[in-house]
Amino acid sequence: MLRYGLAFLFLCLPSIAAAQAAVLERLGEPRTHAIMRHALAPGTGDPENFSLGDCTTQRNLSENGRAQARRAGDLVRRAGVRIDHVWSSAWCRCLDTATEMELGPVERKTLLNSFVSARWKAAQRTRETREALAFLPPDETAFLVTHNVNAEALTGTRPLSGEIQVVHVSERGEVTLLGSVEVPAF
Repeated sequence: MLRYGLAFLFLCLPSIAAAQAAVLERLGEPRTHAIMRHALAPGTGDPENFSLGDCTTQRNLSENGRAQARRAGDLVRRAGVRIDHVWSSAWCRCLDTATEMELGPVERKTLLNSFVSARWKAAQRTRETREALAFLPPDETAFLVTHNVNAEALTGTRPLSGEIQVVHVSERGEVTLLGSVEVPAF
């Protein structure tokens, strides 16, 4: 039984890769951007002694998470799309994900910071993110690395660690999910 399962998997891999490439290639379309939940960082939340400026107090990427981020960057490069802006939350697991992807210089954006422990900031951060994306010239593409709560507020779906969501953002900041790519963490 296992032998047939593996054979089926290997037959499906080319079609999975083609489907992933098709989603990522949409980043070349006007007003289209990527939103990624940071790569694998085992656990949930942050420790009690959490300090935004001190990575030793945060939940960080595992080695599998770092490899996952590099694979995500490889997928984007293979899709042949230009990334004009790489924006990240100030959390170390997001900054490290964005850096490991090697898609360009990483810019910290407060609007992408997690609001999981500050729910009152959800509407404001979501609005600011939509406005920032809508303000970009239509031919520029941004790649955002953030947290599951931020991505879910923007797209209406909760991404897995390392999942890339491709979205269209209208001139008014309306976000439409075009597809997503799950990047394995192993």
